[in-house]
Amino acid sequence: MSRRNGRDWRERILDVASMDIELYMDKKAIIVGASSGIGLEVAKLLLADDWHLGVAARREEALKALKATAPAKVEIMTIDVTRPDAGEKLLALINQLGGMDLYFHASGIGKQNRTLEPSIELSTMETNAVGFTRLIGTAYRYFAEKGDGHIAAITSIAGTKGLGPAPAYSGTKALQATYLQALEQQAHQRRLNIRFTDIRPGFVDTALLSGTFKYPMLMKPEAVARDIVSSIKSKRHIRVIDVRYRILTSCWRLIPNWLWRRMKL
Repeated sequence: MSRRNGRDWRERILDVASMDIELYMDKKAIIVGASSGIGLEVAKLLLADDWHLGVAARREEALKALKATAPAKVEIMTIDVTRPDAGEKLLALINQLGGMDLYFHASGIGKQNRTLEPSIELSTMETNAVGFTRLIGTAYRYFAEKGDGHIAAITSIAGTKGLGPAPAYSGTKALQATYLQALEQQAHQRRLNIRFTDIRPGFVDTALLSGTFKYPMLMKPEAVARDIVSSIKSKRHIRVIDVRYRILTSCWRLIPNWLWRRMKL
């Protein structure tokens, strides 16, 4: 091999290596529900890890504050997941970001509703069931066309069993977990390179749990966010956060229905 040919060969190797590094460094994630709580903390961690982010929520001011921390790495879009145009806005944000490798769904609401107030039940269904399906479906179809991608979403341990104090919340969280499982099976059968991570936290100290009721075993959103990012990187399928809740939910599954319906929560 001549010196010239040797240089050409080495230059091609270096070009390919630099392209791989560039692709690895140019990681793009969309976070829906990034204005506060766990979504915001995950956004901060991904920014620190040199991701480029598209962040969305209903509160634009909170998104602008996040963008101000890293203007060149953050794109924003006001999205209300309960509106019919939410899917179109998500696609517009993906285009604005220049693509998407990870979709992280952190949007959700939930309240105790021991008297079954209709407005609480229906608004929870609109956000956690219809809105979730709308946005997760949009991300899934995008990744199916793109050829690969990763969908991660916050469901909850509340989907493990039907919880009488929060019927709609518990029911929609069960729906979310089952929907992700169904999409994962479908993607596998269609031979789509789409990965899924179902994040199931216990009680987290965020505005979602604000009120007079004192929840036990509260976790800090920063610690939960670190666990989520680690779970996404390691491509976990299901992650219950933390070990106390892994033990708790394992015990819940062992309780027969005749006994569960008699338990006071």
